[in-house]
Amino acid sequence: MSAPAAGHRPGATPEEVWAARSPGWPAWVPDPAWRRVVVCAAHPDDEVLGVGGAMALLAAAGVELVHVAVTDGEASHPGNPVLAPAQLAAAREAESGAALAALGVSPVDAVRLRLPDSGVAAHEDRLVEELVPRVLGADLVLATWTGDGHPDHEAVGRAALVAAARAGVPVAQYPVWAWHWSHPGDPRLPWDRARAVALPPGVQAAKRAALDCFTTQVRPLGPDPAVLPPEVLAHAHRDHEVLW
Repeated sequence: MSAPAAGHRPGATPEEVWAARSPGWPAWVPDPAWRRVVVCAAHPDDEVLGVGGAMALLAAAGVELVHVAVTDGEASHPGNPVLAPAQLAAAREAESGAALAALGVSPVDAVRLRLPDSGVAAHEDRLVEELVPRVLGADLVLATWTGDGHPDHEAVGRAALVAAARAGVPVAQYPVWAWHWSHPGDPRLPWDRARAVALPPGVQAAKRAALDCFTTQVRPLGPDPAVLPPEVLAHAHRDHEVLW
């Protein structure tokens, strides 16, 4: 994760408000015929925050997962005196590997495109070209949502839609930051397309363990506060995930 333009702030919707709402969204049911799913994340940890549970369920069903990390997340702590950007990138790559193992989806085909963190939109055409050969032959692409409130998330979502359309592969998008700046019933979110991914208790526990692996994000790093404090993580600790 890198701090969003419209991220968690005073006045953002706490998880208690979401939990009090009973949405009744239709269930997301993976096709038992699926054999390969490509998961696109703008930063190392987006995929676990948004669809870590879905990834665990797919892996348990024998689906091959391809994890595409578009950036290394090196801009999450600008000017940090503890880790320089290159060191932070290496740390986040290691954290991602540990998190995927905690989810039970390791080994996974991991692809790192190393586009600039917080600058993906300027390289969107290149990203499309990088994604097309990787999504060819897949049964599904999971990607960050094009309206998520973070420019990298949105650029990855747009590129994934274009690449998947060229390859003839369906796309499901997952929100990450939208839970912080939106509210139940918010007309800016595509509720009519929402599908709920139910997470059994064991999968919830695995997802929590996976999120704990992102120590550079969930704990303070030198003088910098955690990028993912408890009030942010609460949205990812639900018994379900949501796909558009």
